[in-house]
Formats: sequence, structure tokens, C-alpha cells
Amino acid sequence: MKKLFVIMIALVTMVAFAGSVMAQAPAKPAEPAKPAAPAPEKAKAEKPKTEKKAAPKVMNFSGAVAGYEAGKMIKVKGKDKEMTFDITGDTKMGKGEVKEGGKVKVSYKKDGDKMMATAITVPAEKKAAEKKPAEKKPAEKPAAPAAPEKK
Repeated sequence: MKKLFVIMIALVTMVAFAGSVMAQAPAKPAEPAKPAAPAPEKAKAEKPKTEKKAAPKVMNFSGAVAGYEAGKMIKVKGKDKEMTFDITGDTKMGKGEVKEGGKVKVSYKKDGDKMMATAITVPAEKKAAEKKPAEKKPAEKPAAPAAPEKK
């Protein structure tokens, strides 16, 4: 019986050690050796091409507001065409109130087939003084007659 007990303890100990070895994180594979630096002339010629996604180009469109839903979309009718822009939380709203029929300038980026507004500005209205026609100047008074000459 004593022999059986010693064998059981030995088996349990081996299983415990084997389990702890298997539970460890797998070893990281060794990094491949880096090739020696090429000569300067070859480095320029064999420059690896990195695929960088170019940032979308910001474009502008001006016209009269044909439709507007705050925080969702704006439809602007220009000279030649009408365009619809999506409004996001990142869209910067300039001073002034956006209202149908009013003039606006929309800065936007293309996102696939959608136009995403980046900024909406309302041009400042001209002051009332600038709208009034220029006042007429009063007629000039005729020059006073010349004094008689002395003899």
C-alpha cells in the first residue's frame, strides 16, 4: 500500500508540473535577421512604397438654401446645380442663421458617394446704410459776382 501511495503522489506531481508548463504563454517567435543596409544609391532606387491614404480634398459650394434639417442635412442650389450635404457632429456652423432661401457657403469632403459638410457659413448681411441709394448733394450756390474794378 505504501508503494501505491508513493506512485500516486509521483503521478500527481508530474501532472501538476506538466499543467503549469502548458499554461504558460507561448514563446514569441524569433524576429528574422534584418538585412544589411543597402548602399545609399540603391536605397533611393528601391524605396519601399507605402500606401498612405490621402486625406480627402476640401471643396466649397455656395448658393441659396433649398432645404435644411438642423444636424442632418442641407440642400443648396447654386448657379448650375443643386447639391445635398450631410451634416455631422463635426460640422462647424458659422455665425448667422441658416434659413431657406438664404445664402450659404458649404465646405465639404467626399466620402464615397456622400458629401459630408465640414463647415457651413452664412455671409453677413449688408447694413441698411449700404442698401439705401446715395443721397444727392445739395446744388452748389452760384459764385458771387466779382467786385467792380477800380480805375
